[in-house]
Amino acid sequence: MYYPIKKETIIRTIVLFLAILNNVLSLLGKNPLPYESEEIENAVTIIVTVIATLWAWWKNNSFTLPARMGDEEMNRQRIKRRLYKKGGDLNV
Repeated sequence: MYYPIKKETIIRTIVLFLAILNNVLSLLGKNPLPYESEEIENAVTIIVTVIATLWAWWKNNSFTLPARMGDEEMNRQRIKRRLYKKGGDLNV
């Protein structure tokens, strides 16, 4: 059975990487974002980093094959539970 990495996982990882890259560039004195004021740049950088970090931590990021297989099994169990509550067939 094929267990692909979800596109949401890849998007969250890219957003987190870009936020970290932006922070590193700011620390090195580069101007990664096109803002006039350094204070606005720092505020935006911090907000983006916090949001990306919380988003990446909150979601289940399954990269390994066993993790993706576990996600699939978890989804099957959820379907079974829903069917059981509705009185349906449990042979899923």
